[in-house]
Amino acid sequence: MGNDRAGLDEIETASIDELQALQLNRLKKTLNHAYTNSSVYKEKFDLHGVHPDDLKTLSDLSKFPFTTKKDLRENYPFGIFASPMNDIVRLHASSGTTGKPTVVAYTQNDINNWAHLGARSIYAAGGRRKDKVHISYGYGLFTGGLGAHYAAERLGCTVIPMGGGQTQKQVQLITDFDPDIIMVTPSYMLNIADEIKRQNIDTKELALRIGIFGAEPWSNMMRNDIESRMSMDAVDIYGLSEMMGPGVAQECIETKDGLTIWEDHFYPEIIDPITGEVLPDGSEGELVFTSLSKEAMPMIRYRTRDLTRLLPGSARTMRRMDKITGRSDDMLIIRGVNVFPTQIEEQIIRTDGLSPHYLIEVSKRGNMDTINIRVEVDANNDKQDHDILINKLTHNIKTFIGISASINIEAPFKLPRSQGKATRVIDNRL
Repeated sequence: MGNDRAGLDEIETASIDELQALQLNRLKKTLNHAYTNSSVYKEKFDLHGVHPDDLKTLSDLSKFPFTTKKDLRENYPFGIFASPMNDIVRLHASSGTTGKPTVVAYTQNDINNWAHLGARSIYAAGGRRKDKVHISYGYGLFTGGLGAHYAAERLGCTVIPMGGGQTQKQVQLITDFDPDIIMVTPSYMLNIADEIKRQNIDTKELALRIGIFGAEPWSNMMRNDIESRMSMDAVDIYGLSEMMGPGVAQECIETKDGLTIWEDHFYPEIIDPITGEVLPDGSEGELVFTSLSKEAMPMIRYRTRDLTRLLPGSARTMRRMDKITGRSDDMLIIRGVNVFPTQIEEQIIRTDGLSPHYLIEVSKRGNMDTINIRVEVDANNDKQDHDILINKLTHNIKTFIGISASINIEAPFKLPRSQGKATRVIDNRL
């Protein structure tokens, strides 16, 4: 991939002016394509009083209406497509656990772009053609497995399409096939790490050197934990089905300072999640994406609900996004305090003697919100005084997050294990 000797696409190191000229050209084409070929977008634009010709500069994008998951569900299954069905070569869909699933479509050109951007992502993560890639993302309608699979093949890697679950078999293949890279959710990587430890496998003897983790928010504390336990580099990958799948943004191995957004294909904005106002780079808010090359299902100002901030480029010209702190619809409000699961996760990992496996249970006692955190004691520290651990964690959560929580210390391996995306919160108030 790429034309230069470094293996990068030319646009990855082009000037900002060149990048923005490409973005503006592609954005104009995308708006016209959506308006002309999708009745949903034509109606949205007309009701909002805008036309594709109103876009003269990149900042003019703020004149156009947002697209939300509600739009996709109201037009389920195929109503928002902008390509005829005979040009659609693949469909994916979300799990639909909170209602109708969101369906996404791809033309052959969309699939080719996805594979190329995925390969670009693995390369940025440090992967090379000679590597073996063990894929533990789920296959099927979820975009993770096939997205990672086509990406690794496009780069020229040897793919091990394991999928999710069967943790003992995962470890067997890791020891037998000796892959260089693993692509998996960070919560399931913890399960694999537990099994590797249970089998007394020395991670320094494995070829595994890079973990590419995505599909759920994870903290830098968890990164440090995984890297020390697995003797490898852990980097972040970002994607969402509505935009493409994994490979919308990727953390570069040489900097590990946030995710480089592939801005030649996805134009990012940060907005105030309440007012919808576009915020300047560096401000924390909700991430909004507009696709710049999608044919089957262009996304115009799609509200991801992910909370982050945009940062200047470092390893590449393109801007970075900070680690996702959470989702605006995952945020817990506990007695007036905004709390994200990753904040609690950081305090758990910071507490020596606790494992990174936890479950947050939120309830109501009368008019008062209550939060109970179930967390496992580390298997190597099962003899530790549980009262001391509870006091430490309670104190740190109160000090750094600002809420009072009750803590239950569980025995090792007591809590349910993720086979893919982890369930971290049970909100009994709903």
